[in-house]
Amino acid sequence: MALKFFKDPLTFLKTLQRQHGDTFTVFLVGKYITFVLNPFQYQYVTKNPKQLSFEKFSRRLSAKAFSVKKLLSDDDLNEDIHRAYLLLQGKPLDALLETMIQEVKEIFESQLLKNTDWNTERIFAFCSSLVFEITFATLYGKILAGNKKQIISELRDDFLKFDDIFPYLVSDIPIQLLRNEESMQKKIIKCLTSEKVAQMQGQSEIVQERQDMLKRYYRHDDSEIGAHHLGFLWASLANTIPAMFWAVYYILRHPEAMEALRDEIDSFLQSTGQKKGPGISVHFTREQLDSLVCLESTILEVLRLCSYSSIIREVQEDMDFNLESKSYSLRKGDFVALFPPMIHNDPEIFDAPKEFRFDRFIEDGKKKTTFFKGGKKLKSFVMPFGLGTSKCPGRYFAVNEMKLLLIMFLTYFDLEIIDRKPIGLNHSRMFLGIQHPDSAVSFRYKAKSWRS
Repeated sequence: MALKFFKDPLTFLKTLQRQHGDTFTVFLVGKYITFVLNPFQYQYVTKNPKQLSFEKFSRRLSAKAFSVKKLLSDDDLNEDIHRAYLLLQGKPLDALLETMIQEVKEIFESQLLKNTDWNTERIFAFCSSLVFEITFATLYGKILAGNKKQIISELRDDFLKFDDIFPYLVSDIPIQLLRNEESMQKKIIKCLTSEKVAQMQGQSEIVQERQDMLKRYYRHDDSEIGAHHLGFLWASLANTIPAMFWAVYYILRHPEAMEALRDEIDSFLQSTGQKKGPGISVHFTREQLDSLVCLESTILEVLRLCSYSSIIREVQEDMDFNLESKSYSLRKGDFVALFPPMIHNDPEIFDAPKEFRFDRFIEDGKKKTTFFKGGKKLKSFVMPFGLGTSKCPGRYFAVNEMKLLLIMFLTYFDLEIIDRKPIGLNHSRMFLGIQHPDSAVSFRYKAKSWRS
């Protein structure tokens, strides 16, 4: 069924749903996967982590993709790693945002704001470069070597090559048969050894904590420490980069969205006494970013349209799986999957679901959080970050980064799309999150003139 599924997953699942109801099992990419498509039954999948586990599945994925083997057998290491993710929330997140603002200011002023004439770039390559550099510096600090620009450029290029072949790494193909992929993985790991990371200046609290914690489980020179850092870096970037691409693409394609966002940003700056001008002087706290309802709605709409994450659980023992109306027999080693894109593209929940509507999540000037299916209110209606125990711990960091970058683009640059052709989703990264575009698209930008 794989070819049909990856060609058009929504049509494929809707066809099976009409034939078999909301719950059915498919033999897909060598696995038996039971899909549960009724959104009101999602709770039955996520509330029983012992029988339907994400943890063992994710540990095996880490071993395959990043060469982190110790997680397969060490429960204490796994718990310590998850405990450290708390440093991506609350006050530590505020500190990360402050660092990020400084990195954005430095990169924009030293590079982008010097472009006073129109400069043309491909949107995806532009977003990849910018998001990588800002995210890496915010989390890992600054590289102090004299050739730091070359180092960060090579690391970025290697990372993007690694990310391109990531779907093969998490497949059932033995990594020994993926020689180029394995060598790329090892090359990046060598750049992120404990020694190399220790040489960077201004590490975030979460990276410091991970460094200290990993030293308790490994020898100082163990390459698997670098493998952990590769996994963390990938998780911080792999979905933020394409999400940022789609946000820029949709805003450029919809002038009404750009105008509304600029009006909201201008109103905020006026209300806080901040002035636009040469050099980046504007500043935002996390609470202030959260108060921009039009910006939040735009990002939610982008994630609704482009996220194809699935919520997967592995069956730990033969069991009866009881839903509201029926009971199903599940076998040990098979999988249960929830597929939020079915909700995201349901016309009963979202009017004209294939259209981009920047204000879809605004109602009476406030955030709209009420959506219905069959007359019943949905508890969750946009789920790009998963659900339950597998929910992405870095989701607030990623969304804040997108908000900050969009504010800076819209405030300090004139922006125009060049390629008017509509583009679609490339489903080769199915189940892995935000999909990449199926073709390249270019835009042009220049720094605003403040002389007037």
